[in-house]
Amino acid sequence: MEFEKGAQTCREVDEEKWVYDSSVDHKGKLPLRASTGVWKAASFIIAIEFSERLSYFGIATSLIIYLTKVIHEDLKTAARSVNYWSGVTTLMPLIGGFVADAYLGRFSTVFVSSILYLLGLILLTMSWFVPSLKPCSEGVCHEPRKVHEVVFFLAIYLISIGTGGHKPALESFGADQFDDDHSKERREKMSYFNWWSCGLCCGLLLGVTLIVYVQDHVSWGVADIILTAVMAMSLVIFIIGRPFYRYRVPTGSPLTPLLQVLVAAIRKRNLPSPSNSAQLYEVSNSQMDRGRLLCHTDKLKFLDKAAVVEETQNSAEKVSPWRLTTVTKVEEMKLILNMIPIWIASLPFGLCVAQTSTFFIKQSTTLNRNIGNSFQMPPAWIYAVAAIGLIISVIIYEKILVPILRWVTGNERGINILQRIGIGMLFSVATMVVAALVERRRLNLVEKNPLKGSITMSVFWLTPQFLIIGIGDGFTLVGLQEYFYEQVPDSMRSLGIAFYLSVIGAANFISSLLITLVDHMTRKDGKSWFGKDLNSSRLDNFYWLLAAMTTANLFLYVFLARRYNYKNVQRNVAVADCNEDDSAA
Repeated sequence: MEFEKGAQTCREVDEEKWVYDSSVDHKGKLPLRASTGVWKAASFIIAIEFSERLSYFGIATSLIIYLTKVIHEDLKTAARSVNYWSGVTTLMPLIGGFVADAYLGRFSTVFVSSILYLLGLILLTMSWFVPSLKPCSEGVCHEPRKVHEVVFFLAIYLISIGTGGHKPALESFGADQFDDDHSKERREKMSYFNWWSCGLCCGLLLGVTLIVYVQDHVSWGVADIILTAVMAMSLVIFIIGRPFYRYRVPTGSPLTPLLQVLVAAIRKRNLPSPSNSAQLYEVSNSQMDRGRLLCHTDKLKFLDKAAVVEETQNSAEKVSPWRLTTVTKVEEMKLILNMIPIWIASLPFGLCVAQTSTFFIKQSTTLNRNIGNSFQMPPAWIYAVAAIGLIISVIIYEKILVPILRWVTGNERGINILQRIGIGMLFSVATMVVAALVERRRLNLVEKNPLKGSITMSVFWLTPQFLIIGIGDGFTLVGLQEYFYEQVPDSMRSLGIAFYLSVIGAANFISSLLITLVDHMTRKDGKSWFGKDLNSSRLDNFYWLLAAMTTANLFLYVFLARRYNYKNVQRNVAVADCNEDDSAA
């Protein structure tokens, strides 16, 4: 927009009244700080996230139950089906995040994807109530109609597509409501990711308790009606908050500048490396068309050649960006390349998370779920313990640990982002160890009493593993959200959230592949670690395998985190100021 170019030169003027971070209000004008953004806007955004997570976890935590009881898939096939769906759901945001950053903008992407999500919920409801789409014509059947399976999977994958735009755009849109260059709002943004996760977990809690109870004791169809109604109402709430939001205007594909850096560096590969950053080309803040200026770093020096001005060039402005790029674009490319090892090292944590909605939930179906003499707890209710663990973890971190660490260390973040993620990885190792021990105890009971098996063992034996993984989520998952939002270039923050989600998505696919490989490698005399049901399986061995993998990975992660260079933004808009590390602080 026209005013955005002038905004950079006006940032020192009345910045407590106006917001000069390249955002606009709903009319496309410079936003007022007092009437737009921060918590007044973020509250509307967290509200729709609450309803979306209510729907998602109401479906996800019971999906393996639905597939085994209604669709009648065996345990191994059902686990793979859940992993495939979860994987697609968490990888689709890579497409949605790109579209949001490059073309539609975050608000429009959230709106369109919410409509698709709502259509998926409507179709899911129809698959239960429309006579021709019902699982069976009447009563209970051992094999559902094929048309029901087709419509059911079509509905949940339509929800996946909706989530693909909803998740990355909504979370980054909420973070956009806080100005990075305003000290108070920057600190509030650090809290935003914590409270965002609390809102998410409140939706999760209702999803795995109220919705699952309705599914188990009333009807799957009635639960679908509730989810559809809540999603529709949240969409209305999101639209009502439109005047309070701050918007970032999409500036085209965020991948193009990265490709320009790569092409320019390859074309000038024979040039000598510059001896200092003063020899590299950079524009002023007033000439920036996207994001903020970044400070030069010494890593990946090959890419610096993309910003070297050749002797034959008379005027930098006339040179193709595919031949000469700025230092900031070079540093943005370095940011993405530096993230790849961290992304890979986060996958084993995602493998542990993937077990919570598959094998952990399925374990609860074999245990004693009676509360008192007249009430039986639905299997997925135990998942609520993980949400409670995350909420407890986030509140303690936000209200106790961060203030103490700020006082001790003297920086506003307390501990840096990667340290927070690493702490959560320790909890993932503990989760798998505890899960293996609990499953071994359950199998011992089955061996001693094949008829009653583990029915005499209380479902609350699963509480420790859910609680520990929930606490770990409060460190690692929340940390990954903040890391991928903060450390990507400013022009691709929706994609940054998609990168975080893709960790969980890729981990779900890897989990399915790992199950297949382990099943093949451990098969002997027709038996393997994964039998037709849990009692004929050896999940305890699988959990020990995951514990070993996550432990080995933790050493790799610590090595990578210690060598990581955080994004370094020029804080002073008039003079290059590169003495302060933006995100390590």
